[in-house]
Amino acid sequence: MLQRTPNTLNPKQPEPMSIDRRRADALDSFQKRPIDRRSFLLSLALSAGATAARAERPVSPATDLLALVQAARSQIGVTLRYDPAYVSLTYPGGDVPSDRGVCTDVIIRAYRKAYDCDLQRLVHDDMTTAFQAYPKTWGMKQPDKNIDHRRVPNLQTFFERQKARWPVSDRGADYLPGDLVTQMLPGNLPHIMIVSDRKRSDGVPLVIHNIGQGTREEDYLFGSPRTGHYRFVPKRHREAS
Repeated sequence: MLQRTPNTLNPKQPEPMSIDRRRADALDSFQKRPIDRRSFLLSLALSAGATAARAERPVSPATDLLALVQAARSQIGVTLRYDPAYVSLTYPGGDVPSDRGVCTDVIIRAYRKAYDCDLQRLVHDDMTTAFQAYPKTWGMKQPDKNIDHRRVPNLQTFFERQKARWPVSDRGADYLPGDLVTQMLPGNLPHIMIVSDRKRSDGVPLVIHNIGQGTREEDYLFGSPRTGHYRFVPKRHREAS
């Protein structure tokens, strides 16, 4: 994946594109029911961006997940748009073009870059052996390696099955750099983000995510109700440490 170093924490983004029928159809394939997710997420992104990155300073992670944060941050200025279109991917290691994606793509790309950990393969393998353990929200009757790992509820199930779940807390100090946090946005839209090693002046960490305008580092940890908190260290990395 091509990467380039961003000039600022929140680099200049292109003007939002209008919502046309193609995006509505793409969204319908990504979610169970058609929701104008892009327009809604764009409004959240603009709101989050207004309060992002105040008085940042690093915090020390208790686990070696700082590489994950750095890998996620490297996507800023590269992934510039939110695009939920269903795409046929290569397997393993498949990805959509790096200038676009959804919230889960931030996570998938970060684990690949930081730890050579392919969530596409891991989720597909686990769903193949334990399909009944995964949500049936989309009416699927068998795993689909093109999309399963790009759906937040599937990632939540995978992390839970890997014993990576941590308590959901209202205290910013309970979220460490590299932790994964899921939220439910208005309209029952699931979202996922990576906790940053930077934080606000009051100690609440920033997050790295794509909530509508590409990958950004923003103040949104408590922006919507949290539904999950995970700390997933790949098994190979755990054994090596």
